[in-house]
Amino acid sequence: MHEHKEEICKENENRTLIVIIFTIIAMFAEILYGYITNSMALLADGYHMGTHALALTLTFLAYVLTRKLANSDRFKNGTDKIGTLAGYTSSIFLGLTGFWIIVEAIDRFIHPLKINFDDAILVAIIGLIVNTVCIFIMESKHNHCHEKTEEENKEHNHTDEDYNYKAAYLHILADALTSVLAIIALLAGKYFQITSLDSIIGILGGILILKWAAGLIKDTTKILLDMK
Repeated sequence: MHEHKEEICKENENRTLIVIIFTIIAMFAEILYGYITNSMALLADGYHMGTHALALTLTFLAYVLTRKLANSDRFKNGTDKIGTLAGYTSSIFLGLTGFWIIVEAIDRFIHPLKINFDDAILVAIIGLIVNTVCIFIMESKHNHCHEKTEEENKEHNHTDEDYNYKAAYLHILADALTSVLAIIALLAGKYFQITSLDSIIGILGGILILKWAAGLIKDTTKILLDMK
């Protein structure tokens, strides 16, 4: 079981690294093209991808530390909580992203700006394609690498779910969700002049992301504090 656990953790580590590479390439491409075309939409999305790249890097480093320190005697109960701590920290980043989306959407609703629909739709489509590829890479039926015995799970009231991986997955899922919602809103604005829908959908998307983050923070906090 221990070898199986290490194999799954290593697989999750490799998947996360691939997703980081995809995200960073897309980030630099959008920022570069944004400067070339003077598109603020492309620049904004490029820098937004940077925040997710940071969170994903945190996930990757947690896997590396867990593997490197696996045999260290400095950890009384093993290194599994390194991943949980990374998941907790990453979920805070996720929550801040959701909050930022809501604040920005409310500001745009109160002070609407002229939208360059063609550029904005292009950005959303690029983001959706990148995130869809990343979701397929990260999708796995065997992403629980912190395996514990039934007695340990019962004692600490949690399963062997890999919250480090789950947090990274939710970051990508949140990006994909915002891209889909943005495309719907932008198309409605371009062809039906319903520009307020962009802000309304942004608020709803931000609330959903906050809900995901809150659930993840709750789950990881229970494990970190050994709560029943």
